[in-house]
Amino acid sequence: MASTAERYGWAVVMAALLALAVPWFLWGVDRIVWGLPVWLWWHIGWMLVASVVFRAFSRRAWGLWIVEPEGETT
Repeated sequence: MASTAERYGWAVVMAALLALAVPWFLWGVDRIVWGLPVWLWWHIGWMLVASVVFRAFSRRAWGLWIVEPEGETT
């Protein structure tokens, strides 16, 4: 089962994923890189990062905040 520090760590990681999911700082930027707008490259990269984090979460801490250490559901 995950330790308390790991629980808070996953909470911080998920909050960061949510906070940076929408590239507010790229609004109004119309720069093109390799034929696509920069904001679209941000979205593609961010989806890759989110999928890697979700894979790590599903292998390491699946059930966190759902299943109690004794195996009982809350």
